[in-house]
Amino acid sequence: MIFPNWSAIMKNKAYIVFGFLALAWGMTFLFNKSASTLITPTQIAAVRVFMGFLPVFAAALIGRKLKWRHLRFTHHFIVMSVLAGSLYYFSFAKGIQLLPSSLAGMLSGAIPMISFITAAAFLRDEPVNRRSLLGLGVGFIGVAMIARPWDASVSASDLAGVGYIGLGSLCVGLSFVYARRFLSPLGISPLALCTYQLGIAALTLLVTTDFDGASAIFDNGWIALGLFFGLGLLGTGFAYLCYYFVVENLGAVKAASVTYIPPIIAVLTGSLILGESVQLLDLTALVAILTGVVMMQSGRTPPMQRRLANLPSQQS
Repeated sequence: MIFPNWSAIMKNKAYIVFGFLALAWGMTFLFNKSASTLITPTQIAAVRVFMGFLPVFAAALIGRKLKWRHLRFTHHFIVMSVLAGSLYYFSFAKGIQLLPSSLAGMLSGAIPMISFITAAAFLRDEPVNRRSLLGLGVGFIGVAMIARPWDASVSASDLAGVGYIGLGSLCVGLSFVYARRFLSPLGISPLALCTYQLGIAALTLLVTTDFDGASAIFDNGWIALGLFFGLGLLGTGFAYLCYYFVVENLGAVKAASVTYIPPIIAVLTGSLILGESVQLLDLTALVAILTGVVMMQSGRTPPMQRRLANLPSQQS
Protein backbone atom coordinates (compact mmCIF):
# COMPACT_ATOMS: atom_id res chain seq x y z
CA MET A 1 0.00 0.00 0.00
CA ILE A 2 1.35 3.43 -0.92
CA PHE A 3 0.84 6.08 1.75
CA PRO A 4 0.51 9.65 0.52
CA ASN A 5 3.17 12.19 1.38
CA TRP A 6 1.29 14.20 3.99
CA SER A 7 3.78 17.06 3.91
CA ALA A 8 3.42 17.44 0.14
CA ILE A 9 -0.39 17.36 0.42
CA MET A 10 -0.38 20.11 3.05
CA LYS A 11 2.03 22.20 0.98
CA ASN A 12 -0.21 21.91 -2.08
CA LYS A 13 -3.20 22.93 0.05
CA ALA A 14 -1.17 25.84 1.41
CA TYR A 15 -0.61 27.18 -2.12
CA ILE A 16 -4.36 27.09 -2.72
CA VAL A 17 -4.94 28.91 0.57
CA PHE A 18 -2.20 31.37 -0.44
CA GLY A 19 -4.16 32.25 -3.56
CA PHE A 20 -7.41 32.60 -1.63
CA LEU A 21 -5.70 34.83 0.93
CA ALA A 22 -4.27 37.15 -1.72
CA LEU A 23 -7.69 37.40 -3.37
CA ALA A 24 -9.52 37.96 -0.07
CA TRP A 25 -7.16 40.75 1.02
CA GLY A 26 -7.19 42.33 -2.43
CA MET A 27 -10.99 42.39 -2.57
CA THR A 28 -11.29 44.18 0.78
CA PHE A 29 -10.71 47.53 -0.92
CA LEU A 30 -13.66 46.95 -3.25
CA PHE A 31 -15.96 45.92 -0.40
CA ASN A 32 -14.80 48.79 1.79
CA LYS A 33 -15.26 51.37 -0.94
CA SER A 34 -18.72 50.11 -1.85
CA ALA A 35 -19.86 50.16 1.78
CA SER A 36 -18.57 53.73 2.22
CA THR A 37 -21.25 54.93 -0.21
CA LEU A 38 -23.95 53.91 2.30
CA ILE A 39 -22.50 54.05 5.82
CA THR A 40 -19.72 55.81 7.74
CA PRO A 41 -16.10 54.59 8.09
CA THR A 42 -16.61 54.02 11.81
CA GLN A 43 -19.62 51.82 11.12
CA ILE A 44 -17.64 49.91 8.49
CA ALA A 45 -14.80 49.33 10.97
CA ALA A 46 -17.21 48.14 13.67
CA VAL A 47 -18.89 45.60 11.39
CA ARG A 48 -15.58 44.45 9.94
CA VAL A 49 -13.91 43.86 13.30
CA PHE A 50 -16.94 42.13 14.83
CA MET A 51 -17.41 39.78 11.86
CA GLY A 52 -13.67 39.13 11.70
CA PHE A 53 -13.61 38.29 15.39
CA LEU A 54 -16.16 35.47 15.11
CA PRO A 55 -14.14 32.83 13.17
CA VAL A 56 -10.94 33.67 15.03
CA PHE A 57 -12.71 33.29 18.38
CA ALA A 58 -14.25 29.99 17.26
CA ALA A 59 -10.87 28.64 16.14
CA ALA A 60 -9.24 29.70 19.41
CA LEU A 61 -11.97 27.98 21.42
CA ILE A 62 -11.75 24.78 19.41
CA GLY A 63 -7.97 24.79 19.70
CA ARG A 64 -8.16 25.56 23.43
CA LYS A 65 -5.81 28.51 23.05
CA LEU A 66 -7.63 30.86 25.44
CA LYS A 67 -6.49 30.72 29.07
CA TRP A 68 -7.80 32.47 32.17
CA ARG A 69 -4.22 33.28 33.19
CA HIS A 70 -3.95 35.54 30.14
CA LEU A 71 -6.22 38.06 31.86
CA ARG A 72 -3.27 39.59 33.70
CA PHE A 73 -1.94 40.82 30.35
CA THR A 74 -5.17 42.61 29.43
CA HIS A 75 -3.42 46.00 29.31
CA HIS A 76 -1.22 44.72 26.48
CA PHE A 77 -4.24 43.37 24.62
CA ILE A 78 -5.96 46.76 24.91
CA VAL A 79 -3.00 48.51 23.30
CA MET A 80 -2.94 45.96 20.50
CA SER A 81 -6.71 46.30 20.03
CA VAL A 82 -6.16 49.98 19.19
CA LEU A 83 -3.04 49.62 17.05
CA ALA A 84 -4.03 46.47 15.14
CA GLY A 85 -7.78 46.82 15.52
CA SER A 86 -10.03 49.83 16.01
CA LEU A 87 -7.75 52.71 14.94
CA TYR A 88 -6.14 50.71 12.14
CA TYR A 89 -9.39 49.58 10.53
CA PHE A 90 -11.04 52.98 10.97
CA SER A 91 -8.07 54.75 9.36
CA PHE A 92 -8.18 52.49 6.32
CA ALA A 93 -11.96 52.75 6.04
CA LYS A 94 -11.70 56.55 6.11
CA GLY A 95 -8.81 56.61 3.65
CA ILE A 96 -10.63 54.32 1.23
CA GLN A 97 -13.71 56.53 1.49
CA LEU A 98 -11.68 59.59 0.45
CA LEU A 99 -9.54 57.92 -2.24
CA PRO A 100 -10.27 55.67 -5.21
CA SER A 101 -10.00 52.10 -3.95
CA SER A 102 -7.27 51.40 -6.49
CA LEU A 103 -5.02 54.16 -5.11
CA ALA A 104 -5.74 53.11 -1.53
CA GLY A 105 -4.74 49.57 -2.45
CA MET A 106 -1.50 50.80 -4.00
CA LEU A 107 -0.66 52.78 -0.87
CA SER A 108 -1.33 49.75 1.32
CA GLY A 109 1.62 48.12 -0.37
CA ALA A 110 3.79 50.48 1.67
CA ILE A 111 2.82 48.83 4.98
CA PRO A 112 6.04 46.73 5.05
CA MET A 113 8.05 49.94 4.61
CA ILE A 114 6.40 51.58 7.61
CA SER A 115 6.91 48.37 9.58
CA PHE A 116 10.59 48.42 8.65
CA ILE A 117 10.99 52.01 9.88
CA THR A 118 9.29 51.36 13.21
CA ALA A 119 11.21 48.11 13.73
CA ALA A 120 14.52 49.80 12.90
CA ALA A 121 13.70 52.62 15.30
CA PHE A 122 12.60 50.52 18.26
CA LEU A 123 14.02 47.01 17.79
CA ARG A 124 17.76 46.50 17.94
CA ASP A 125 17.71 43.23 15.98
CA GLU A 126 16.20 44.76 12.82
CA PRO A 127 19.08 44.94 10.27
CA VAL A 128 19.56 48.29 8.55
CA ASN A 129 21.70 47.68 5.49
CA ARG A 130 22.27 49.28 2.12
CA ARG A 131 19.74 47.09 0.30
CA SER A 132 17.01 47.81 2.84
CA LEU A 133 17.62 51.56 2.73
CA LEU A 134 17.68 51.56 -1.06
CA GLY A 135 14.41 49.62 -1.14
CA LEU A 136 12.90 52.07 1.33
CA GLY A 137 13.88 54.97 -0.90
CA VAL A 138 12.46 53.37 -4.04
CA GLY A 139 9.23 52.54 -2.24
CA PHE A 140 8.70 56.05 -0.93
CA ILE A 141 9.29 57.46 -4.39
CA GLY A 142 6.29 55.36 -5.42
CA VAL A 143 4.22 56.72 -2.51
CA ALA A 144 5.17 60.28 -3.45
CA MET A 145 4.13 59.63 -7.06
CA ILE A 146 0.65 58.69 -5.82
CA ALA A 147 0.29 61.47 -3.24
CA ARG A 148 1.86 64.18 -5.46
CA PRO A 149 1.84 66.90 -2.75
CA TRP A 150 3.56 69.28 -5.21
CA ASP A 151 0.64 69.07 -7.65
CA ALA A 152 -1.85 71.90 -7.11
CA SER A 153 -4.58 69.84 -8.82
CA VAL A 154 -4.46 67.24 -6.03
CA SER A 155 -7.36 67.97 -3.67
CA ALA A 156 -7.17 68.31 0.08
CA SER A 157 -9.49 65.31 0.29
CA ASP A 158 -7.03 63.16 -1.63
CA LEU A 159 -4.16 64.24 0.61
CA ALA A 160 -6.29 63.53 3.68
CA GLY A 161 -7.01 60.07 2.28
CA VAL A 162 -3.29 59.43 1.87
CA GLY A 163 -2.81 60.62 5.44
CA TYR A 164 -5.39 58.21 6.80
CA ILE A 165 -3.83 55.28 4.92
CA GLY A 166 -0.48 56.40 6.28
CA LEU A 167 -1.89 56.49 9.82
CA GLY A 168 -3.30 52.99 9.43
CA SER A 169 0.04 51.74 8.10
CA LEU A 170 1.82 53.37 11.06
CA CYS A 171 -0.55 51.57 13.42
CA VAL A 172 0.43 48.25 11.84
CA GLY A 173 4.13 49.06 12.17
CA LEU A 174 3.79 50.06 15.81
CA SER A 175 1.72 46.95 16.53
CA PHE A 176 4.60 44.78 15.26
CA VAL A 177 7.02 46.60 17.54
CA TYR A 178 4.71 46.43 20.57
CA ALA A 179 3.97 42.74 20.05
CA ARG A 180 7.66 41.96 19.60
CA ARG A 181 8.67 43.88 22.73
CA PHE A 182 5.89 42.95 25.12
CA LEU A 183 3.86 39.98 23.82
CA SER A 184 6.32 37.61 22.13
CA PRO A 185 8.20 36.94 25.40
CA LEU A 186 4.93 35.82 27.02
CA GLY A 187 4.67 32.73 24.80
CA ILE A 188 0.96 33.23 24.13
CA SER A 189 -0.41 31.63 20.96
CA PRO A 190 -0.74 34.12 18.06
CA LEU A 191 -4.30 32.85 17.60
CA ALA A 192 -5.12 33.75 21.20
CA LEU A 193 -3.48 37.17 20.85
CA CYS A 194 -5.51 37.92 17.74
CA THR A 195 -8.69 36.79 19.49
CA TYR A 196 -8.07 39.13 22.41
CA GLN A 197 -7.17 42.15 20.29
CA LEU A 198 -10.06 41.71 17.88
CA GLY A 199 -12.50 40.98 20.70
CA ILE A 200 -11.57 44.12 22.63
CA ALA A 201 -11.57 46.20 19.44
CA ALA A 202 -15.01 44.86 18.49
CA LEU A 203 -16.39 45.65 21.94
CA THR A 204 -14.88 49.15 21.86
CA LEU A 205 -16.25 49.95 18.41
CA LEU A 206 -19.68 48.50 19.10
CA VAL A 207 -20.01 50.62 22.25
CA THR A 208 -18.63 53.89 20.86
CA THR A 209 -19.93 53.85 17.27
CA ASP A 210 -23.01 55.86 16.37
CA PHE A 211 -25.08 53.39 14.33
CA ASP A 212 -27.68 55.96 13.33
CA GLY A 213 -28.33 55.42 9.61
CA ALA A 214 -26.35 52.18 9.51
CA SER A 215 -29.42 50.30 8.27
CA ALA A 216 -28.79 51.99 4.90
CA ILE A 217 -26.29 49.21 4.19
CA PHE A 218 -29.23 46.87 3.55
CA ASP A 219 -30.53 49.11 0.76
CA ASN A 220 -28.16 47.16 -1.47
CA GLY A 221 -27.96 43.45 -0.76
CA TRP A 222 -24.70 42.94 -2.67
CA ILE A 223 -22.93 45.72 -0.79
CA ALA A 224 -24.23 44.33 2.52
CA LEU A 225 -22.91 40.86 1.64
CA GLY A 226 -19.59 42.38 0.64
CA LEU A 227 -19.28 44.18 3.98
CA PHE A 228 -20.39 41.42 6.33
CA PHE A 229 -18.92 38.42 4.55
CA GLY A 230 -16.35 39.71 2.05
CA LEU A 231 -14.73 42.36 4.24
CA GLY A 232 -15.45 41.06 7.73
CA LEU A 233 -15.84 37.29 7.82
CA LEU A 234 -13.53 36.32 4.93
CA GLY A 235 -11.24 39.31 4.43
CA THR A 236 -10.47 39.73 8.14
CA GLY A 237 -11.34 36.65 10.21
CA PHE A 238 -10.74 33.72 7.86
CA ALA A 239 -7.87 35.63 6.21
CA TYR A 240 -6.02 35.67 9.50
CA LEU A 241 -6.48 31.92 9.93
CA CYS A 242 -5.37 31.33 6.33
CA TYR A 243 -2.27 33.46 6.81
CA TYR A 244 -0.98 31.38 9.69
CA PHE A 245 -1.81 28.18 7.84
CA VAL A 246 0.40 29.43 5.01
CA VAL A 247 3.17 30.42 7.44
CA GLU A 248 3.07 26.98 9.04
CA ASN A 249 3.23 25.05 5.75
CA LEU A 250 5.21 27.30 3.39
CA GLY A 251 7.37 29.29 5.79
CA ALA A 252 7.51 32.94 6.76
CA VAL A 253 9.33 34.20 3.68
CA LYS A 254 6.84 32.76 1.18
CA ALA A 255 3.93 33.81 3.38
CA ALA A 256 5.19 37.39 3.44
CA SER A 257 5.14 37.47 -0.36
CA VAL A 258 1.32 37.28 -0.28
CA THR A 259 1.30 41.00 0.58
CA TYR A 260 2.59 41.83 -2.92
CA ILE A 261 -0.61 40.69 -4.60
CA PRO A 262 -3.52 42.58 -2.90
CA PRO A 263 -2.47 46.01 -4.28
CA ILE A 264 -2.60 44.56 -7.80
CA ILE A 265 -6.03 43.06 -7.18
CA ALA A 266 -7.21 46.40 -5.75
CA VAL A 267 -6.18 48.13 -8.97
CA LEU A 268 -7.96 45.54 -11.11
CA THR A 269 -11.20 45.58 -9.10
CA GLY A 270 -11.18 49.36 -8.80
CA SER A 271 -10.75 49.90 -12.53
CA LEU A 272 -12.80 46.99 -13.91
CA ILE A 273 -15.67 46.89 -11.40
CA LEU A 274 -15.89 50.42 -9.99
CA GLY A 275 -14.76 52.15 -13.18
CA GLU A 276 -11.96 54.08 -11.48
CA SER A 277 -9.42 55.76 -13.73
CA VAL A 278 -5.88 54.42 -13.31
CA GLN A 279 -3.11 56.45 -14.92
CA LEU A 280 0.26 55.22 -16.17
CA LEU A 281 1.92 57.25 -13.42
CA ASP A 282 -0.13 55.37 -10.83
CA LEU A 283 0.93 52.01 -12.25
CA THR A 284 4.55 53.16 -12.27
CA ALA A 285 4.15 54.15 -8.63
CA LEU A 286 2.76 50.71 -7.78
CA VAL A 287 5.75 49.04 -9.44
CA ALA A 288 8.09 51.30 -7.44
CA ILE A 289 6.36 50.47 -4.15
CA LEU A 290 6.39 46.71 -4.74
CA THR A 291 10.00 46.81 -5.97
CA GLY A 292 11.03 48.69 -2.86
CA VAL A 293 9.23 46.22 -0.61
CA VAL A 294 10.87 43.23 -2.32
CA MET A 295 14.30 44.84 -1.92
CA MET A 296 13.64 45.52 1.76
CA GLN A 297 12.34 42.03 2.45
CA SER A 298 15.36 40.46 0.77
CA GLY A 299 17.59 42.60 2.99
CA ARG A 300 16.09 41.11 6.13
CA THR A 301 17.65 38.09 7.79
CA PRO A 302 15.55 34.87 7.89
CA PRO A 303 15.28 34.96 11.73
CA MET A 304 13.78 38.46 11.59
CA GLN A 305 11.37 37.45 8.83
CA ARG A 306 10.20 34.50 10.90
CA ARG A 307 9.69 36.64 14.01
CA LEU A 308 7.67 39.24 12.14
CA ALA A 309 5.56 36.59 10.41
CA ASN A 310 4.61 34.96 13.70
CA LEU A 311 3.41 38.15 15.36
CA PRO A 312 -0.34 38.81 15.39
CA SER A 313 -0.72 40.80 12.19
CA GLN A 314 -3.43 42.31 10.02
CA GLN A 315 -3.71 43.27 6.43
CA SER A 316 -6.16 45.45 4.67
